[in-house]
Amino acid sequence: MSLNNWTDERLTRAALGSLLRFGATSVLALASRYGPDEAWQRVRAGVEVIDRQPDDGDDDCRVPSGDAFAAWANATNPREVADSTEQAGLRFLIPSDPEWPMALGELEGCAVGSMGGVPVGLWAAGPGRLASWSRKSVAMVGARAATRYGESVALDMASNLAGEVGEPHWTIVSGGAFGIDSASHRGALLMRGHTIGVYAGGLDSPYPPGNYGLFKDLVDKGLVISELPPGAAPTRHGFLERNRLIAALSQGTVVVEAALRSGARNTATWAGELGRIVMAVPGPVTSSMSTTPHRLIRDGEAVLVSQVADIRAMLQPVGQGDELPLIGARRDGDDLVGDVAAVREALPGRGGKTLSEMVLLSGVTITSCLDALSQLASRGFAMMDDQGRWRAVRNAQQIRQVDC
Repeated sequence: MSLNNWTDERLTRAALGSLLRFGATSVLALASRYGPDEAWQRVRAGVEVIDRQPDDGDDDCRVPSGDAFAAWANATNPREVADSTEQAGLRFLIPSDPEWPMALGELEGCAVGSMGGVPVGLWAAGPGRLASWSRKSVAMVGARAATRYGESVALDMASNLAGEVGEPHWTIVSGGAFGIDSASHRGALLMRGHTIGVYAGGLDSPYPPGNYGLFKDLVDKGLVISELPPGAAPTRHGFLERNRLIAALSQGTVVVEAALRSGARNTATWAGELGRIVMAVPGPVTSSMSTTPHRLIRDGEAVLVSQVADIRAMLQPVGQGDELPLIGARRDGDDLVGDVAAVREALPGRGGKTLSEMVLLSGVTITSCLDALSQLASRGFAMMDDQGRWRAVRNAQQIRQVDC
């Protein structure tokens, strides 16, 4: 039984998508401008495609498609693409499908360098449904060569976000790679939560091969998607293009660990361009894997998050859910105001001050100073010695807080 309803539009979009394996990403802009049918005819005729030129200030330049594009297109049989999709047990999603997320439409006109555009279609596998699962989702990305600290943080955050008891569950979106990606996916799977793997190559031979066990778990219990057809090998360009999908499918992106030059940094850039919330986890200053999170925080491109509560507070709509406290926990004496607070601040921790000295140090009148000292003494914040000198004391509650 076929997994897809192969209408003419679905066949055409699958054929256009198959050209992405050759790096012909300009077909995305072509399909956006002319629609899939005319785009396919133009590419096959070798007329022209729209290409992006990142350095000329014009992101919508027309250039000849060249003989290569036409040759690739004419050598591509849409029915064969459909057959390979069915043989791999995949479904091919297009914008008119109920499973297609509206959020992907925000990629229209959004570019980072020479990359961007709404995908013409997506290959998918797994019981999850992309539109519903991505409606409330957070991307967790980071280094492949992650530290034990980074993997532990990612696993803990993902598991709590995906399945914390009594809290709304979030879908975890990541790239299926080693390191932070794997820890994030596995954290969600441990809690039987929702997680989406976004791959940069054909889903019939997922990359990296050493992570096939995770891929199998995602296909069995979660969802995997790719912009590339079966048989397509991942490329550096493909990984960068894939990052825009991770960012677009999520309401926010968390960078757990990443070196100076990393794909996670690129995903954060995409998230910022799309108006998504960018968050970063701080790490040891001695670790190179902390470089990108710390720079994102320093430059105001990301919000520091150190626990799941931080992420939830950032992602919840305004007025819904708990807000993070703007100050620390209240301490005994925080309610003191005016002259009483001024006198308390003037009290020495050691030695002692006479009443006259306290008046000078606090800047209040002698009457107000006497009254304030009396209040402070009654609450255990001040004491007077045998010589009439005043000093500060710690009450029992303060001592317990310090000792803890």
